[in-house]
Amino acid sequence: MKYKQIKWLILILPTITIAMWEYIRHEFLLSYISMEIGNFLSPILVFIVTLVFLRHLFSILERIQEELRWEKTKKAALIEREKLARELHDGIAQSLFLLSVKMNKFGRNNHLEHDPDFQKIKQTLQHIHEDTRQAITNLRYLPNEDTFSWTETIYQYVTELKNQHLMDVQLEWRIGDNTLSSKEKVELFACIKEAVVNVIKHAKTNKVWIHAIETDNGWICQIKDRGIGFKNETIQSSKGYGLQIIKDRAIDMDWEFSMNNTDNETIIEIKKESK
Repeated sequence: MKYKQIKWLILILPTITIAMWEYIRHEFLLSYISMEIGNFLSPILVFIVTLVFLRHLFSILERIQEELRWEKTKKAALIEREKLARELHDGIAQSLFLLSVKMNKFGRNNHLEHDPDFQKIKQTLQHIHEDTRQAITNLRYLPNEDTFSWTETIYQYVTELKNQHLMDVQLEWRIGDNTLSSKEKVELFACIKEAVVNVIKHAKTNKVWIHAIETDNGWICQIKDRGIGFKNETIQSSKGYGLQIIKDRAIDMDWEFSMNNTDNETIIEIKKESK
C-alpha cells in the first residue's frame, strides 16, 4: 500500500464509518435503538474502528517512514564513505605510489636490487599500498544490508581470500553467534585477519587452516599453515610486528595467546576460558 493511500484512508475512514452507521441506524435500526442510545453508540463505534483498522494503518505508515529514514541514512553514509575513499586515493595512495617509484629509483642508483633489507622494505611498502587500495575499494561500497549472522562474515572473508589472493583456506567454524559479545567478534575477526595476512606475507604458502570450536568453558580458535615457519624470537622482534598485534589484542581481551611451530606447521592459537 502506498504512502498517499494510507494517509487518505486514515483521513476518510472515520467519516465513512460514522456515515454508514447513521445510514444503517436510521434505515433499519431506528425502531430498535432510540436516538439517545444511537448517539451514545456512535463515538464508541468510531473508537472501535479506529482501534482495529487505523492502528494497523499507522503501523504501516511508521514502517514506511522508518524505511525512508534508513534509506537517507544509508545514502549519507555512502556519501561520507565515498568522500573518505576519494581523500585516501588523492592523498595516501598517491603518496605511497610516489614513494614506491622513488624507492625503486633509489635502489637502482645505489645497486640495492639484491639487498635483502631493501627488498623487505619494498615488500612492506607494496603491502601497505595494496592494503590502502583495498580499503579504498571497500569504502566505495556499503556492506550487504541483508540480515545475516556474524558467522557468515567469516565465510565471506574466506571467499574473498580465495578469490583475491588465490588462497586455499580450510575453514571449520563451530562458534555460535551468541557465544561472543560484539566487541569479542570485532577483536577475534581482527586477529584472524592479521594472522592470515601474516601467512600471505611471510609464510610462503597459499594454504591455511582456520579452526574454531566451543569448549565446555569457552572457545578455541586456531590459524594454521605449513609455510617456512619462524624462529622463537620472531614475536619479540620487529619482524613479528603483526604477531605482536595479535598478542596485544588477546591480552587486552583477557584471552590466552600461543604460537608454536611443530612438524613444519605454524599454529597460532587464541583461547578464552570462563573464570
